[in-house]
Amino acid sequence: MRILTFNTLFKGEVRARLGALGALLEASDHDVVCLQEVMLRRGAALLRRATPSFRHHAYTGGPLLRGGLVLLSRLPIVEGRFTRYPTSGHPRGEWLMRKGFQSATIGGLVVVNTHLSANRDDDWSDGNRYTRLERAELEFLAARLDPSRPTVVVGDLNVPRNKPVLQDFLAATGLRDVLAGDTRPTYRPTAQFPSPPAFDHVLASPGLAATADLVLQDAVSLADGRSRFLSDHYGVAADVRV
Repeated sequence: MRILTFNTLFKGEVRARLGALGALLEASDHDVVCLQEVMLRRGAALLRRATPSFRHHAYTGGPLLRGGLVLLSRLPIVEGRFTRYPTSGHPRGEWLMRKGFQSATIGGLVVVNTHLSANRDDDWSDGNRYTRLERAELEFLAARLDPSRPTVVVGDLNVPRNKPVLQDFLAATGLRDVLAGDTRPTYRPTAQFPSPPAFDHVLASPGLAATADLVLQDAVSLADGRSRFLSDHYGVAADVRV
């Protein structure tokens, strides 16, 4: 099974970029696509129209989608549900996104698509206010995973792979980081953020054979011919043998 995770970026020419993304997905060999920051139901509808071969889908709510999460699949989804993370911490605009995780059983594999709270301080020490939020969300997710079922957790975790908060989640769940040791960023470097870490991850059950690599890094042509990057993130594509 080939699985893509991609944060689509919720602002700036969204419909044009989603249209270009949909065309790429339809021409791709991905079986399952897990997207974050698809904030509006009309954005999900646009993607569905652009990807007719992905006959199965999962997203919740409207007009604002819960968690901004969308899952598209060429394979049947046996069961799918969205679970919201408990609202905690200091008041912030991110609460409007109703962040959580999307779980779907596809071809005997549990695929979990999630987007954790952002760390606005860029400080992942244990005492940081955002790190405490991310740790609580990961602990909430860990308590709801079934270790007896083959599982892949993907998404924008907003945590660099070498930080204790993510390593503790891996230890608690038995999942492994498919790109462990890879030092490439998954957030596009900018003048303000020239050396970003990897925020987007593929975490797999130990019994699964899985490999992954970065994709969707280059600019693409929009419908009107302009060249644009699809997002401020790169995608991660994983091949998982169930």
